[in-house]
Amino acid sequence: MKRRTLLQLAAAGAASATLPRLAAAAPLEEIRLDYAYYSPTSLVLRRFGWLEQAFKADGTKVKWVFSAGSNRALEYLNGNSIDIGSSAGLAALLARANGTPIRAPYIFSRPEWTALVVPKNSPIRTLADLKGKKIAATKGTDPYLFLLRSLQVAGLKRSDIEHVSLQHADGRTALEQGKVDAWAGLDPHMAASELESGARLLYRNVAFNTYGFLNVREQFLASHPNETARVIQAYEKARAWVRANQTEAAKILSEEAKVSLPVALLQIKLRSDFSQPLPGNEHLAALRQAAPILRAESLVKPGADLERSIADLVDTRFARPYIAKA
Repeated sequence: MKRRTLLQLAAAGAASATLPRLAAAAPLEEIRLDYAYYSPTSLVLRRFGWLEQAFKADGTKVKWVFSAGSNRALEYLNGNSIDIGSSAGLAALLARANGTPIRAPYIFSRPEWTALVVPKNSPIRTLADLKGKKIAATKGTDPYLFLLRSLQVAGLKRSDIEHVSLQHADGRTALEQGKVDAWAGLDPHMAASELESGARLLYRNVAFNTYGFLNVREQFLASHPNETARVIQAYEKARAWVRANQTEAAKILSEEAKVSLPVALLQIKLRSDFSQPLPGNEHLAALRQAAPILRAESLVKPGADLERSIADLVDTRFARPYIAKA
């Protein structure tokens, strides 16, 4: 066996040493993971079949499941419908704090994927103007949590607005049809609404966007650390390709999400940072800064230890040897 392979296997074993000890796993027949329009890297990886190539020799099938939002990805993980799923960091923390056993060993991007959006001719000019208004947002996602944090900036509470729970694409439709006054948007739908209907970003704050986390079911990570590492290596290949081929990556996003190329370019070139895939102190700090909103809005179970949940969620060790060698 090659020295590099031995080192990688040793690193994976060390990284998973603190995870629950399980019986030796049977050969993996299928690995299940999601793809999402808010994760262009996943679209590239799926398009080129690099993961299928990585598992071909083992006879392991790759099953792709579409996630329309963080809430769906986390529901699939909690329900054991997928093994690996992509979500916003704060949404992953919310799930972990409420009992979903996941860990996040990889960051697929640092996006500015959400903002508060109003129609082109809306009289709403400030956050304070949102009082008493109908606002669409998808519960359990970064846009919803962004909305709650934005209201706090204006001294407003959730009870000061009428929240309309809609999946991201439906939120855009409701905004453009005048059924809601504002929408906590998500790219590429948000970018499309801006460029195609003249929607206006009422409030932006990149610090309220809590990174794109690649989450793994804890049991799967404990049972299959080497297979998880292979997924991370494939993601690294896709990430490097996206950084070197942004226009081509935008074309893939455009085709998959059925949005125009300018919309896809806006999302990838101007609102996505693919430079830091290794979870670390900055991601821990971002979650600590954002976590109080979960308690303030009673989104977590009483007595939930958010600091412990953050420490258990963000796995700063597992991916290091693979990212360093990518």
